[in-house]
Amino acid sequence: MTQERKAPLPKSETSLTYAIEDEDHTLGNSLRFLLNKNPHVDFVGYSIGHPSEHRVQFRIQTTGEITATEALRQACRDLKQICAHMKQTMAEEVERVKSGAADMQS
Repeated sequence: MTQERKAPLPKSETSLTYAIEDEDHTLGNSLRFLLNKNPHVDFVGYSIGHPSEHRVQFRIQTTGEITATEALRQACRDLKQICAHMKQTMAEEVERVKSGAADMQS
C-alpha cells in the first residue's frame, strides 16, 4: 500500500484561487470568459462547490507579466464597462420605442 504525500504548493502571485461570496454562474461564467480573452492569462477555471452554496471559486494562472489579482481586477473593470454599455443601449432603445409609440398615438 502506498501512502499519499501532499506537499504545499509554493505561494505565487501568478497562480491563485479566489472565492467570491453571494454569486453564481452568471458572474462566474462572465468573468471566466473575459479572463480567457486576456493574453496574459494561461488558465482560468471556476466552480461552485454545491448548489446550496452561493460562492464562486476561481483559479487563475497568468504568464507572469501580470499577477492573478491584476487579471481579475481587469476582468471586473471590463465587465463593469460592458454592463454600463448594455444599460445605456437598453435605455436608448426604450426611449426610442416610447417616442415611436407616442408618435403613433398622435
